[in-house]
Amino acid sequence: MAGEIKLSELTAGSSAVVRGYPKSGGAFLRLREMGVLPGTGVTLVRTAPLGDPIEIKVRGYLLTLRKSEAEHVLVEPVAARQAAEKPQ
Repeated sequence: MAGEIKLSELTAGSSAVVRGYPKSGGAFLRLREMGVLPGTGVTLVRTAPLGDPIEIKVRGYLLTLRKSEAEHVLVEPVAARQAAEKPQ
């Protein structure tokens, strides 16, 4: 789908909706248990000074992810989503 980027590419303060992630492995299990599911809204709160890890706000709490985990999560930025839904 157009407009999808990796969670690791989101800028601080930006919001997005999760669209997909790996369906197997340890990262998948951890993300699912923490409530990061397709359709869930997330906000990138901050990135560590060297870029790893990142902190996101999801379902009302803060979650820290390794950048290598965030690389596998596809999100659709909220601004791109609103622009696509705008009537012509």
